[in-house]
Amino acid sequence: MNKNFYITTPIYYPSAKPHMGHAYSSIAADFFARFKRIDGFNVHFLTGTDEHGLKIQRAAESKNIDPQIFCDEISQTFRNLSNTLNLSNTDFIRTTEDRHKKTVQYLWSQLEKNDDIYLSKYSGWYSVSDEAFYAEEEISVKEDNKIATSSGSLVEWIEEESYFFRLSKWQDSLLEYYENNPDFISPKSRKNEVISFVKSGLKDLSISRKAFSWGIKVPNNPEHVIYVWLDALTNYISALNYPNIDDDLFKNFWPASVHLIGKDILRFHAVYWPAFLMAAKITLPNKVYGHGWILSGDEKMSKSKGNILDPLDIIETYGLDPLRYYLIKEVSFGNDGNISQDRLEDCINSDLANNYGNLCQRVTAFAEKNCQSKVPDIKNFIEEDLSMLNKFSDNISLIRKEIDNQNINYYINFIINALFEANKYFNDQEPWKKKDDPQRLATIIYTSLEMIRKITFMLYPIIPESTIKALNIFGLKEEDIDFNSIGENNFLKSGEIINKIDILFKKIEKND
Repeated sequence: MNKNFYITTPIYYPSAKPHMGHAYSSIAADFFARFKRIDGFNVHFLTGTDEHGLKIQRAAESKNIDPQIFCDEISQTFRNLSNTLNLSNTDFIRTTEDRHKKTVQYLWSQLEKNDDIYLSKYSGWYSVSDEAFYAEEEISVKEDNKIATSSGSLVEWIEEESYFFRLSKWQDSLLEYYENNPDFISPKSRKNEVISFVKSGLKDLSISRKAFSWGIKVPNNPEHVIYVWLDALTNYISALNYPNIDDDLFKNFWPASVHLIGKDILRFHAVYWPAFLMAAKITLPNKVYGHGWILSGDEKMSKSKGNILDPLDIIETYGLDPLRYYLIKEVSFGNDGNISQDRLEDCINSDLANNYGNLCQRVTAFAEKNCQSKVPDIKNFIEEDLSMLNKFSDNISLIRKEIDNQNINYYINFIINALFEANKYFNDQEPWKKKDDPQRLATIIYTSLEMIRKITFMLYPIIPESTIKALNIFGLKEEDIDFNSIGENNFLKSGEIINKIDILFKKIEKND
């Protein structure tokens, strides 16, 4: 079994303040990265910033500063966001780095060498905001402006000399690949969307521009810069030091395990990117997963609509882990999700403070009073104890399978159900009435402590900071977390000290 795991998020356009969509993609990717690490995988987790194109050049010109200086300043914002969101990424790539430029130019030369690039003229609709070309049937009119129907972005008519990639040549190969690799695009609705688009007929793709200069130059023709999406997508292999296929990073981590993206950039990742790779004779990634949008009301959040929720404001008010938990629990992964302050506060109060935090406090307080703040010594479990504990060992394989299918919702629902049952078990067993049966009292406490440990190990990829605090109960540290050990019912050793911890989550006082 290959124990290497490579996950990527989109590299973000660094011209605006980070918004909830950035946070959502990043936190979801971090969840998978952290889970795979505690399951024994060697993980490479990539994020970064996409810093070329007309959009960047115009933004820099509007501020009257050099594009590179502009990118240096704004890219740092996104590097800081990685720290703010407590991401465990192992690399942060910028498309203005030399390692990236070299890879992009090499990839171009391979496409050219294989006769997949030719020089012609482009005329058509182009969106600076989306950095995308659109066909006539994808354009509509709104308030005397031409817009791309799918994104709502303004488009402008462009006519210029351009290099083209023979995308049409790869139509049948792509359809054959989708059929032979049914899990390549997920969820199913995204796969159906891509297949329908490809079957409708692929046209050759303009992959260079002459109207601006901020980008990677086309080899042997510096009047042209390489189309920003051919440039940006290549980050997934430039970060692995391609074309050095003997480099350990490339050998260990390509093909990527999963490209985790927003559904709005599905076409680039599931059509253009695999076609580029096929043409360059590079193995395709294992999966492209297109998650949904974070909505405000019924609309996608965007700067132009003025409905952006700032994750930094929410973190300042409620804390990071509540935001991470809320986004993973409340948004059905793969679908669009509508978030609200009320539901966030309900999550904090119900799930985090009452169910998880209160369980930790109740059980440890009881152990302090009745077990001398030590893990009790037990002789045997009865059926009620084992039915609780074995739900973890009985479902380890299924949990792994669902994670590999990016079924975050199964994972979080399993935890919520385990929390409910652990609280119910403690209440139903009434250890405070078992003081005349010290062995039974000890077993109830031990079972409850083991449930806290198992649940805490599983919660770690979602709320890492809080779970590390909770592990102080047992004197455990982050490096002690092992997913496989949730199948063990005797992980905790009798006589080990049980430590008191501070309240993990403070309840939010809600105004009626």
